[in-house]
Amino acid sequence: MQATWTVRGITRAMAPLLVVLAVVEVGSGLVLDTFGAQLLRYPSLLVLVPVMIGTAGNLGSILAARLSTAFHLGTLSFDPADDELAGNAVATVALAATVFPLVGAGAWLLAFLTGGSELFVGTVVAVALVSGLALAVIAIVVTLVSAYAAYRFELDPDDVVIPVVTNVCDVLGVVVLFLVVQVLV
Repeated sequence: MQATWTVRGITRAMAPLLVVLAVVEVGSGLVLDTFGAQLLRYPSLLVLVPVMIGTAGNLGSILAARLSTAFHLGTLSFDPADDELAGNAVATVALAATVFPLVGAGAWLLAFLTGGSELFVGTVVAVALVSGLALAVIAIVVTLVSAYAAYRFELDPDDVVIPVVTNVCDVLGVVVLFLVVQVLV
């Protein structure tokens, strides 16, 4: 891969992607709007929305940075038997299993302190954990697919993968959260 470290080269590679991702973000807002009534009914879920999608995007971004570094070092392998790749994926899921229950408890506590504790704390933690684990798996898949696409199209994964992962996690984060809410609440 030949580096195109010019403003023109980066703009040429990124402008179409950023336009598509902006449209995706509008979709996220439309999806969020369809669940407005439920959010107003359960304020702890309203508190949970930005933290869930942000944390899922952060997990994907961590994985993306690790894959991008491996790409630049020439050690990245898209072989399913690659221990480094599998280790990073497992670490992402383990981090999600650790962080998302805390996110749920924090959302419940904030809602409780502001007078909106309508759900049991265990319910909010369960919603956060199940949603978070599903989003971690989605973030892993999106990160791997976008890193591979960047590699195949000779783009720098530093420029491509993190914007893709964070935008997709925004949209799917809202969808996953409310699918889990439909099942658990």
